Amino acid sequence: MSMQLFPKKEQTLDQLIAGCLKNDRKSQEKLYRKFFPTMERMIRRHTTDKDQIFDIINNGFLKVFKKLDSYGHQGSFEGWVRKIIYHSMCDYFKKYEKDLKFLVFGTLDYDVKIRSGNDLYYQDLMKMVDSLPEKQHQVFLLYCIEGYKHQEIAEQLNFSPNTSKWYLAEARKKLQQQYKAELLNYEIR
Repeated sequence: MSMQLFPKKEQTLDQLIAGCLKNDRKSQEKLYRKFFPTMERMIRRHTTDKDQIFDIINNGFLKVFKKLDSYGHQGSFEGWVRKIIYHSMCDYFKKYEKDLKFLVFGTLDYDVKIRSGNDLYYQDLMKMVDSLPEKQHQVFLLYCIEGYKHQEIAEQLNFSPNTSKWYLAEARKKLQQQYKAELLNYEIR
């Protein structure tokens, strides 16, 4: 049994980023492994298919590595990665949305007259969320979808927890207004 006299020092996040910018494969692997569990949890809220999860994460990290030079060291790096992975997930589902619509419409009963609020599709709801102003959108996603607490959100976005609560309240008001308007549209049809 051999012991190292000087154990390897864990690389800091800044060192990992610098290594990735130099296209160092080991640094890329370490960064990928560091953030994989968090990104996987985020995506599992939208799909449980392992192949889809790995496709989304792998495509997302390719984008992370390609765009790494544009990271401005403002705010949380994890939040920056999360945003790219989230957009990769949206792109993935948009790409395969046509196939899904074809399958769904093939099994629909055409005698349906009115869609109720319970029938709003996930994509409809996410479009409403995506239409929120930037800060409200970020706070809503972090709090309601990702499960962060207001203190954590405040630290990531550089404002107070009360400001985070205010953005969340405003986002909820706007989503409720959009939801009611959407229901009216379906009742009119």
